[in-house]
Amino acid sequence: MLLGAAAAAWLGACGHAGDAGSPGGAGGAGSAGSAGGAGASAAGAAPPAASASVAAPTERGWPFPRAALHPALHLAGDSTMADKPDPPALHPERGWGQLLRELLREPARLVNHAANGRSTRRFVDEGRWAHLLSQLQAGDFVLVQFGHNDQKADDPRRFADADTDFKAYLRRFVAEVRARGATALLATPVARRKFGAAGRVENTLGRYPQALREVATELGVPLVDLNALTTRHLEALGPEASKEEFMWIEPGRWAALPQGRRDDTHYVLRGARATAALAAQALREAAPALRDWFR
Repeated sequence: MLLGAAAAAWLGACGHAGDAGSPGGAGGAGSAGSAGGAGASAAGAAPPAASASVAAPTERGWPFPRAALHPALHLAGDSTMADKPDPPALHPERGWGQLLRELLREPARLVNHAANGRSTRRFVDEGRWAHLLSQLQAGDFVLVQFGHNDQKADDPRRFADADTDFKAYLRRFVAEVRARGATALLATPVARRKFGAAGRVENTLGRYPQALREVATELGVPLVDLNALTTRHLEALGPEASKEEFMWIEPGRWAALPQGRRDDTHYVLRGARATAALAAQALREAAPALRDWFR
């Protein structure tokens, strides 16, 4: 997919500053995720159980205060999408949803409910989905991206079989968003940086991207196929250049990561910005009502 002129100009103007080689770069908040998976537990206090009474959602974290303003785009997902609370000078990791905010035109709002290590099951069981629903107004949009943690068959708190429970959660999400007069959008999980023969990116996510596509078709939900888009993007970069978009950190470059890290799942600022630009263009195409929300 070709990026819109505004998004391409944004990427060029940013110059990809503040990524793995530049501890002082801009890019909002950031927290550590675990190498190889889609995130460890989110930083800070654990959220309350689903049955607890919690304050209404803030636009930058958990829990969130409510504001009846311009319609909002709500994000539900894992660490690849989540805001990272650490200053960029302390930790390089960024989520693409965090950088999508930079592409919004005022007065559009983005409320990022995504959190490290979450799957569809865990997002519901912790009460995060209920909190998202409590913030919805008629006319809002909800973009759902899961799959990285749903595939963890050795973790019953997170595992959701791609063809049964995972699809059931997605159908539930769509139905409950629509019941509140909002619009549901589905996104396939971003590709991991795993190259195979002839420079092709391998699918490490099993049936999960296809399960999302199937539910989107079944229910008539606009689809943002980030798995396909990021796969093509990584293949265009190649095995070496693509390292600059991920948490490939040399020892001694960051105080928070003295031993360095090689993580092919999580983004530094450069990768989060590139994926956010792909997502913004895809959202314009999948949901015409959002066409004027992004620059």
